[in-house]
Amino acid sequence: MVRAIYPGSFDPPTNGHQDIIKRASEIFDQLTVAVLENPRKDALFSHEERAEMLEKICAPYDNVEVDYFRGLLIEYANRKDARIIIKGLRAMSDFEFEFQMALVNRKLDSRIETVFMMTNSKYSYLSSSIVKEIASFGGDIRPLVPPKIYEIIIKKVPQQ
Repeated sequence: MVRAIYPGSFDPPTNGHQDIIKRASEIFDQLTVAVLENPRKDALFSHEERAEMLEKICAPYDNVEVDYFRGLLIEYANRKDARIIIKGLRAMSDFEFEFQMALVNRKLDSRIETVFMMTNSKYSYLSSSIVKEIASFGGDIRPLVPPKIYEIIIKKVPQQ
């Protein structure tokens, strides 16, 4: 059984995240979508709220679970018995950072591979930060986020 982890902050999840989840679930036997609990990042949504939104998005996929973790991704991957880390890429700027992280992770545990998945081109501009900014100014984020979590996001994002 091939187990993979798709880690991220998902603050909030977007259609781009959903696209990667769907595609990765079709490739791997088991996929864990793992919310990073990072005390150094100032997240709008708690890790529990982000996990709840992801549960709604992942409900159609029988081989996908949602979890959250704190600490080193490699240690979490070992706890989950996963040998693949999925990273979604939008642009070259994503690649530089993620490539560096993949090399560090490989140094920490050479048994774990990082697989880069290019985002669908229609989501190449999309980020959680952009969603929050558009929502904060009253813009329509419906085309940017899964319908199941739209209301949750709108209620939480402070208006400017």
